[in-house]
Amino acid sequence: MQVSTFLWFDGRAEEAAEHYTGLFAGAEILDRQRTADGKVATVTFDLGGQRYIAHNGGPQFRFTQAISLYVDCETQEELNRIWTGLTDGGEEGPGGSLTDRFGVTWQVVPKVLSELLGHAEPEAAERILNAVHAMKKIEIRGLVDARDR
Repeated sequence: MQVSTFLWFDGRAEEAAEHYTGLFAGAEILDRQRTADGKVATVTFDLGGQRYIAHNGGPQFRFTQAISLYVDCETQEELNRIWTGLTDGGEEGPGGSLTDRFGVTWQVVPKVLSELLGHAEPEAAERILNAVHAMKKIEIRGLVDARDR
């Protein structure tokens, strides 16, 4: 059995899949299913070993912030690149969240955040979390500075 994330788009499934696979190293489009008239119905793609299915289902359903895709970034450079690509035509949110041009919500977070919080004294952890909530795109240097105050 395999569990996949199914994303319902209003006619932009292929565009979204191509955009996402262009941003993530090693990502790829695995399959395109077409209707009888040749239009793309679904696109199956892989991001970081996770399979996604993008479906052109129509306007009946919209994405909400109740669910988001979470990206753990190794470096600030990687975070900056992913953030820039996903916010292109989208909207920045607080604390590393954003909504991309397709309406999908993402959490773009440096991997070091969990390490900093996991080893911090309670007061330092509170400072780190306050710093995260004050940021849009998360800056690792700002997290370290908050810990060390």
